[in-house]
Amino acid sequence: MSQGRERDEVTTTTSATATATASATATASASAHYSGASLSVRWVQGFPSQNVHFVNDQTICYPSGNYVIFINLETKKKTVLQCINGIVGVVATNVPGEVVAFSDRRLKPVIYIYSFPSLTRRTKLKGDILLDYTLLCFSYCGTYLASYSSLPEFELALWNWEANIILCKKSNPGMDVSQMSFNPMNWHQMCLSSSSAVSVWTIERSNQEHHFRIRLVKLPLEDGSVLNETDVLFPTSLQKDLIYGPVLPLSAIAGLVGEEAETFRPKDDIYPLLHPTMHCWTPSSDLYVGCEEGHLLMINTETLKVTVLQKAEDFPVPDGGQLINPLTLAYQKDGILASGIDGVIYSFIIKETKYQVKTFLEFDGPVTHLVFSPSYKMLLIQTDKGSVYIYTFGAESPLDKLLDACDGKVQAVSFISPGTKHFLTLTSSGEVSVLSIEDCNCTGRIFLKTQATSLACCPSSPSAAVGTVDGHVYFLNTMDVESPQVIHKAFLSQSPVKIVTYDQRGIFLLVGTEEGNIFVIDSRPSKSFQIFGYTETGKDILQISTVSVVESDVVEVLVLSPLPEMGRSRMEYFTLPAMLPQVVPENFSDERGRLKDDFTHKYLYEVEHTLSSAVLGFAGSKIYGFCSQVPYICSYTMPVKEHTGICVLKPSQKMQSKQYGAGRVYMSSHGLWLMTIAKCGILCIRDMFTLETFVRCRSHSHQGRGIQNMKMSMDGQHILVNGKDDNTLVYLRWKRLGANIASEIFEHCHQLVLNLSKTMEIESEYLVSPGDSQNAQEDDAADSQIKMSSDSSEEEADIDHKTIPWIQQKMEEAIKKEVRIFSPRRKEIKRGIKELAKIIAVMMEENEKVDVIAKLEEQEFCLDADELERLHDECEEELSKIRKDVEMHNLAKSYLTELIKEECWNSMAVKGRALKCFHIPYVVDNFPMKERTEEELQELNKVKQQKKIEIECLKLRKEIVEAQSAATLVKKHHEEEDEEEEDEEKVVKSTSLPNYLLGSLSTDFGADTSLLTSQLELHSREEKINQIVLLKDIIYNIKKTFNSEFEAAYKQKEIEIARVKEKNVRIAEIISDLELEETVWQPVFEDNEKPERALVVEDDEISFKKYIAPWQKSKSEFVTPYDLERLQQARISDARQRGLMDMMGGVLEVKKEDILRMVIPQPAFMAKADALWSEDERKQFKEYEKKVKELNEERDKYRKSLEAELKKLQNSIQESTQNFDEHLKRLFERRVKAEMVINQEELKINNIVFSLLLDEELSSREQFLNNYLSKKQEEKTKTSEAIQKAREDLDVFKEHHDNLVAEDKILDRSFKKEFSDISGHYVDVLYKLFKRRPRVHKQKTQTDVTSLVPYGDRPGSAKLNRENFAQLMKSMDELDNINNMPEGLDPSVWEHFCTARRAKVENEYKVKQKAACLLEMTTFLRKRMEDDDAVQHEIERVFHELVRLQEEKVRFQVNLTVQILLKQGQVELENFQLILEYSDAILINKNIIEDLNSVIRTQGQKKVASMIESKEVHKGIYQIEWEHKKMEMEMEDLNQKAWDIQMLFFSRDRQKYLNEPNYENVVAIQIGIMEQTIGVIDKNHKKNVENCKKLLKKLGKYSNQKDVANYTLSCNLREELVAVSERQDICNVIGSKLTCEKIAKERYDNLMKQQKLTNISKQQAEQISILQAEVERLRMKTFPALVPM
Repeated sequence: MSQGRERDEVTTTTSATATATASATATASASAHYSGASLSVRWVQGFPSQNVHFVNDQTICYPSGNYVIFINLETKKKTVLQCINGIVGVVATNVPGEVVAFSDRRLKPVIYIYSFPSLTRRTKLKGDILLDYTLLCFSYCGTYLASYSSLPEFELALWNWEANIILCKKSNPGMDVSQMSFNPMNWHQMCLSSSSAVSVWTIERSNQEHHFRIRLVKLPLEDGSVLNETDVLFPTSLQKDLIYGPVLPLSAIAGLVGEEAETFRPKDDIYPLLHPTMHCWTPSSDLYVGCEEGHLLMINTETLKVTVLQKAEDFPVPDGGQLINPLTLAYQKDGILASGIDGVIYSFIIKETKYQVKTFLEFDGPVTHLVFSPSYKMLLIQTDKGSVYIYTFGAESPLDKLLDACDGKVQAVSFISPGTKHFLTLTSSGEVSVLSIEDCNCTGRIFLKTQATSLACCPSSPSAAVGTVDGHVYFLNTMDVESPQVIHKAFLSQSPVKIVTYDQRGIFLLVGTEEGNIFVIDSRPSKSFQIFGYTETGKDILQISTVSVVESDVVEVLVLSPLPEMGRSRMEYFTLPAMLPQVVPENFSDERGRLKDDFTHKYLYEVEHTLSSAVLGFAGSKIYGFCSQVPYICSYTMPVKEHTGICVLKPSQKMQSKQYGAGRVYMSSHGLWLMTIAKCGILCIRDMFTLETFVRCRSHSHQGRGIQNMKMSMDGQHILVNGKDDNTLVYLRWKRLGANIASEIFEHCHQLVLNLSKTMEIESEYLVSPGDSQNAQEDDAADSQIKMSSDSSEEEADIDHKTIPWIQQKMEEAIKKEVRIFSPRRKEIKRGIKELAKIIAVMMEENEKVDVIAKLEEQEFCLDADELERLHDECEEELSKIRKDVEMHNLAKSYLTELIKEECWNSMAVKGRALKCFHIPYVVDNFPMKERTEEELQELNKVKQQKKIEIECLKLRKEIVEAQSAATLVKKHHEEEDEEEEDEEKVVKSTSLPNYLLGSLSTDFGADTSLLTSQLELHSREEKINQIVLLKDIIYNIKKTFNSEFEAAYKQKEIEIARVKEKNVRIAEIISDLELEETVWQPVFEDNEKPERALVVEDDEISFKKYIAPWQKSKSEFVTPYDLERLQQARISDARQRGLMDMMGGVLEVKKEDILRMVIPQPAFMAKADALWSEDERKQFKEYEKKVKELNEERDKYRKSLEAELKKLQNSIQESTQNFDEHLKRLFERRVKAEMVINQEELKINNIVFSLLLDEELSSREQFLNNYLSKKQEEKTKTSEAIQKAREDLDVFKEHHDNLVAEDKILDRSFKKEFSDISGHYVDVLYKLFKRRPRVHKQKTQTDVTSLVPYGDRPGSAKLNRENFAQLMKSMDELDNINNMPEGLDPSVWEHFCTARRAKVENEYKVKQKAACLLEMTTFLRKRMEDDDAVQHEIERVFHELVRLQEEKVRFQVNLTVQILLKQGQVELENFQLILEYSDAILINKNIIEDLNSVIRTQGQKKVASMIESKEVHKGIYQIEWEHKKMEMEMEDLNQKAWDIQMLFFSRDRQKYLNEPNYENVVAIQIGIMEQTIGVIDKNHKKNVENCKKLLKKLGKYSNQKDVANYTLSCNLREELVAVSERQDICNVIGSKLTCEKIAKERYDNLMKQQKLTNISKQQAEQISILQAEVERLRMKTFPALVPM
């Protein structure tokens, strides 16, 4: 392959005029040569993707691609009907009429109706559908066809297909239907079902007018239960809310006013329903519906009642099976057949609401369709893959496989080697089928169990090659067409195989992969399909074309690949020597398996436009290409001269293809025909020289994405065309072909077959003898294994070559060979590198020891500078990447920070902050506030101005009213009392609303409430909105007022902290002077008090150390010692500072604070002993002691003054901070109150907003009702018009009916008049014959058929009525025979009689038809009237709802929500008996109540005064009586007291208490004595306890002894008791009793009686005491009490 990219322009040397003349001549000759050639469809192979239908009892049909395929069940013969307008849409059949209807899938589709078996078109139905018909269905009786279309119309139409008219249609938007069917017993009913709904449609007819009526079935829930849905439009179960206003439907709350409000349901109220899958009709006109959830439903189509059928008994479910998940249903007698995804067909025997399940048939895959034949003798079963089975009831082998569908789409087809009558098909799943060309019957099949892509059959041997997705190529033996076998498998590469092709002579197999590698393989099975090598081309290979002519010794190959980035196509041309298989193939490829360019002679070409396909011509170095972007076929001439690089080809001939979409070009076997296919689905066969089309055949359509590939046999007689998406294989044969044309290709085929016959015989013999081929393969495998083991003797030899691709094996072998050849040289290089590394290490050690000037850098020792630079670049690149990521992360964080800061900080006019106390845990927060916008301020000013104007207008009105009624008011005021006048003046003067009616305490914060509207007057929407604006302004002012107080407190705290800091300076000095261990309390602001700290990062908050560059570190290390030395030199040179430190201790003046640190130096002689001191020294010592004493006294005085000052400072700080805390505490209370007021105002705003929202809901509800009313009124108008029209039609038709009846009667009455000229005897005989009617013989159906068909005799149709009438007329001909004429009657009279009788019969038939139609029209009118009544009832309901809603609206506008303030404790209720029902309560103003109370008070005072005067007399009498009674009672009381004194018990303690003056001391002394006594008693008690414990131990021992003794005694006692019992028995037998025993028993009985009586007396005494206490209580209760007035 050349390295350069040279581009040579190829030019032609002939003149343009000569070329044009030659081409015109060639075109004319070609057109004459190929005139009359045409193709015809022989058969079509396709499998049903839609439901299969019965045309009659022995024929089925289904659509496939552009065709409708008919199959005769007896002969298995196929008949094809082609749709001329493209792919077939939906299909329906009518068994009684034996017609087939199907639609096409073009824009504005058409429905075609063909008769069977003649396959002639009966009619063509054109509707208004834009896109596609989705369902077609014939009625069983009548000429009715129903069609349904989905998007965009969703329209159901009813056709009279014989008359080619639409009877009626109805659109139902959004209703997607999956199944549609007529009721077999009544064509007036239809059922449409989908996965979410089931609807029953009724067709109502009035003469020639038809009308659809739809009714939706309410499906149960997923668990099978029935949901009781409430009425969405007029809910009656909504509870009334007495507090928050009327409760409206959810649609009104959502604000819906259109049609969506009629079906609106919130998400929480939508429950999952059953999902229908299929339905079927019953003879009783009921519906059976199967559901995905496993339920089986029965629907009554009259009442639409849904019944969930239950299983009568448990049914064992197969493994992995789902019992009832039906994909299809088929009705049979007493039940249904159902099938689903489990592949099992179940038989359901249904009795009432129970069913039993039995397994009918089982299949491998899901069964998607079941249908009975018209006679119900056969059952058609269709699977999801397209296979069709016929089950014949009562046959020996009932199940017959009619169609065996292949697994997946057909990817490729190819003819088996010449001389056979079979071809191969390949599906995407790897299924290879052998089919017969004559009838397309499958003779053999093999499954490769892998995804396949391409297929090719070898011309020189009975073998085929299959390319797969995993990179394998499978070689098949096609000798035995009934059982093809895989004879070899080659793993070429891991890239999927895209193209597999043989050359014309079958020498080489070329395999192209997606990576762009083309492998060249020996096509002969006898050579085990040896791989010669591969060559590299561009990726995404489009096509590989070969030319292998018998006379040539090379095979030319052309490979086409795209260049999408350049908008061009590249073609690579190379040749392969035909003698390559006979020579050593290693000479043509290198060690890695790549073919050498010297032997292939590869050349590169490019064209300036994109090609979708290109092939090589057999002569003239021509290339033919199909342009992908323009509809042209071009031919290119390759240059004769050799070139290097890329050569750009220009088209030498262009021809418009008249085909649209991407296409492909194929060459015939003799190289004279050019075949083109495209996305349009048209196959064109062209002349190679002129590119003119001489045969054009439309086998597929663009709706199925056209033709995928085509294949022509070697003799040119057979053409196979495969569709891309419709999975249809079409076999074309020449319908007419000229003898000269056929002879050309026949001669070439015969010559090629003769040339390949020898090779074919050799390879066939090799394939026939499996033992020899197997031995040869084993020998080849052993040789290759020996060779591989010898080549890899130095490396590991345990690699499994079967799992390694061939290209990788060759690569590994080449690498191993190179390693073996160059291993000594490699070792020598490694040794040299190690020695060099040691030398460099020694040099680096020496470099470390030299001086800095002579020292080299480490980089200079690097031998591979390029590698070092590369590593450095990689490091820098990684650093830059990390740095960029960090920068982007920081940028994102910064952006988020700015957003948060802008939203929560910068936009705030008042920043949110807190304020804390110094000593108390109180925290006060301010109100963060944003600045009001311009719009808000404008709206506020507008509302304020409006309210001021309203107030001024109100004042003027009041002044006018007061001026008019001034005189009357003055008179009334003079008549009232002074107290009442003062109260009224106060009421008049109070203009602002009171707090309890205002609803908040906003006035405490200075808020202006004069502009607010009273809560009792908020009725209109505008007033409420204005009130909200004013309330928001009040909230803003309250926050603003509190924030101003907060700012003052904040500034005060700043001042306090500054004062504390100032005082702490002095306190710190004092503490240091006094050398105390106290800490100074320093108050500071916390973070929540200064939130702006969060926006500033301090240095101490950063936990990481600052990064310092190396040069900065070295600089600091160099500068720091120098700076320290310079500072030290400066201190030494400062003489003044040094002298001050030496002479005066560094201080010029001694301060008072230094007294505590002053020390008087001791004299030097004090170091000696006292006896050695002199007199002067003693005097100096006394002076020293005096000075020390004076210094200590000064120290004490100064220390005390410092302590006093410290305490004073601390007290002042404490006092000031506590005062601030008290102030902040009051501010906290103020904050709580402000928040309470704000909440009150916000509560009012929320109430107003809620009322506005409720008002909007009421308006929405009212608007919806008005819209719904207008809609119903329109329906009412339509129904009224329909009634009027139906009544008019009925009247007209009734008139015609009456006329016919009258004519019939006239004919009967005028009979004798017409025959009055003959004798009466003949008249009577003729009249009897006139009344006689022939018997119509009904066609008798077979009894076995009627027993099998579950629907029985179905109602007749119009066609059947016409047939009956024709049969009646035939019977009349028999009656009109001359043989039936009475004897002696004139023949002319008989003819006249027959004419009259025939007219009478025809008239009677018309009367019957008219009567039936009249009944139908009457029923239609009655239903229209019922619809009109229903609409009228709905309108009345809407009117009633509107009236109720308006009442609710008025009540809501009057019934306001008022917020009232109540003081705590003002209203007290007992036992929390709160009244929540205020339906009969009203809220009025307090002033009205007070005025009314004042009037009541005055009148009450007058009445009380008169009553007092009238009661004074009675009062005196009552006083005297009460005083008398009082004196008597006092006398009794004194007497009682005297008696009590006499009877009083006066103890010694009481006497002592009265006589002893210091009674408390005596008591204390007694208590002391008692405590001592208690102590002594405790001691004695402890002693006694110890003694008792000892005694207990002794007694325990003694008791144990006694227990032993008792045990012995008990044993003795048991024996004595036995003896006593024996004696007692003896005595009882004797019957004598001792007298003492009797006396003892009597005493015992008396004691028991006495005890019982004692208990009874005690109980009675207690009851008597209780009754006496109750009597006393009642007496005291009724006793009169004197209450002071």
